[in-house]
Formats: sequence, C-alpha cells, structure tokens
Amino acid sequence: MSTDVTALRRSPFLPVIASLVLLLAGPVLAGCTSATSGDDTAGVATPRLADVTAVNEPRSWEGPSTAVAPSSPVDPITEGEQSLPVTVTDRQGTTVEIDDTSRILALDIYGSLSRTVFELGLGDQVVGRDASSGFTEIADRPLVTQNGHDLNAEAILELAPTLIITDTSLGPWDTVLQMRDAGVDVVVVDSHRAIDSIGSLVGEVAAALGVPERGALLAERISVAVDETVAEIAGIAQADGEKLRMIFLYVRGQSGVYYMFGEESGADALITALGGADVSSEIGWSGMRPITDEGLVAANPDLVLVMTGGLESVEGVDGLLEAVPALQQTPAGEHRRVVDMADSQILSFGPDTARVLEALAVAVYAPDAAAAGAAG
Repeated sequence: MSTDVTALRRSPFLPVIASLVLLLAGPVLAGCTSATSGDDTAGVATPRLADVTAVNEPRSWEGPSTAVAPSSPVDPITEGEQSLPVTVTDRQGTTVEIDDTSRILALDIYGSLSRTVFELGLGDQVVGRDASSGFTEIADRPLVTQNGHDLNAEAILELAPTLIITDTSLGPWDTVLQMRDAGVDVVVVDSHRAIDSIGSLVGEVAAALGVPERGALLAERISVAVDETVAEIAGIAQADGEKLRMIFLYVRGQSGVYYMFGEESGADALITALGGADVSSEIGWSGMRPITDEGLVAANPDLVLVMTGGLESVEGVDGLLEAVPALQQTPAGEHRRVVDMADSQILSFGPDTARVLEALAVAVYAPDAAAAGAAG
C-alpha cells in the first residue's frame, strides 16, 4: 500500500469495540434491519466521488449527512486451485486440520468474512449468513443470528457446516465452542481491524480455505482500490493546516453509553484515510473512553462521525446534542455537522473498504450531493 495507508495503525481495540456493539446495540441493529437482506445498510447509495463537486467550505456547512456505500456484485477470483487438506493455527492458538469446505459459514459482526469467502471464489459453498451479510449473492442463505447479532446454535447445526470461520465479534462464545464440540472445524481469525490489516485478514481466510494464491490476489486488489480511493480523497480534502477536525463518537442512547474513540481504535485510521485531522491524536485520547465535557471541548471537532444505529438510538442529531451538551460548544455542534454510516460498514475494514471510504468522503466533502442521493 501507499505510504499514507501503511502509516495507519492496526487496532487492538476493535474486539472490545465489537463487543460493545454486540452487547449494547443488538436491539438497535435488530430494529433497523432490512426485512429482505438482513443488513442495516438499506438506502440509496451515495453518489460516486468522481461525480460530485466538493463544497467550497465544508467546515461551515450546516446540517448532517448520511453515507451509504454502493452495493457491487461479487467479483470472484478463480485463479489458483484449492488444495486440501490444510492445517492452520488460528488466532487463539488452536491447530485445525481442514479437509472439507463444502459447507462454509463465515461469521462476524461486519459481514466482512462472508464477503471475503465469496470474493475468493467459494461463495457457492457458503450455506448461511450473519445479520450483517446483506450483499445480493448471499441474500438467499438462511440467517444463523438472532436478536441482531446473537449466534443461534440450533440454526447453525441445522445447516451442518463443515467449516466455520469467525472472529470474536459475535457471541455467545459458548455457541462457538459448542460447534467445536460437535465436530465442526472452527477457525478463529484476527478481530483487529484496520486498513493496513485487511490483507493479512484475507490471507488468514484464504489459508483456511486452501486457496492462498487467491488470497494474495484478492489482498492486492483491495490494496490497490483503497490506495486509489485515498489518493482521490486527498485531491479534494483540505491542506494540512485546513483539514477538517474529526472525531468518532460511539453512542447508544437507550443504554446511556457515549464513547469517543481515540488513537489505535480503528477510527483514527478511518479519519486519516478521509483526509481529516484526527483530533483524538492531538489531545492524547487513546483507545475508547467515555466522553467527558473537557475532552470534547478540547477536541473542538468540525465534524463528528457516528454509526447510523447509534444516531437513531438518540433520535437524531438534535437528540445527540441534547444528550451530549458539550458538543454544542464545538463547531460540529454549532453547525450540526454529523456524518453517519451503517453500523456494519463504517469500521468494517474488508473487501468493501474502498467503497466505504468513498461514500464517507462524499458525505464529508460534498454533503449536498450525499443529501440529494439519499432523497432518491
């Protein structure tokens, strides 16, 4: 990847973030789940970056905007033969010998793992899906999650999987262990998600499937697409001294949970790729911590990034400003500059990362175009 992208850190906090989403956001995510796809990404796609014109003063723009990454058909890589059996040691140190991938489940809170399996050319062998896997090619597979993102042991066993690829973002964990006890091969891959770890995650999935050559090709394809998108965003983002000051807030109004994500949370990598100034780094805000009035005022953001489900949980921007009154003292609060994106997309860091970045960039720098697209 380019220098800009390789400088972005891996995120040791993403498993904790995923756990927060899982434990606190289930009812919200279930409530905004599409009845047809099982995903929370329904909506008219944000226009392409090449088709919009950035506003002259994004810092002073008034009002919120929503980013919806465009759907795109799976483009499976078929070069390179599958070779089984394979033996892998997963992220938990468990050695797994895999000799049958005829019935695959690839499950995580973002839907990234299932999409990766499809892109590696083995989509026909996927027998079920999680709630976040809403792309067209998987939409007809039965759900194995319930109440948002809880794994359903009975639903999984009914599908008789021969291989489960997952991470630690879904639970209850006893269900995963139950699958192992039932004789199913289970491979636990990395839960640390960031832009510069996408390639290694693809490699882990490809290794478990016995298609390492395809994994290398897919990782390169994603890397090129992300690099090109980051460069395109840099062309419309402000110069160093004028970069938009951005923060990422994780909010769950019904649970009274309000966090600001800082360095090495994954959000910092996202902001950097969007050409913004990661304010959390400036104020030494590390990981994910409850919002304080002092921290928020010190951050003084021009723009706030949030998950759509979180924004809905506080009943929109007005509710967010009421719940976090210190935000009203910042330029972001004064201008109501809040950009939201689906919970399953915004920090997913997978095959769709280039499209996620592009949609967010349009919502940030061409909010009028993003609003027009949302209006249909």
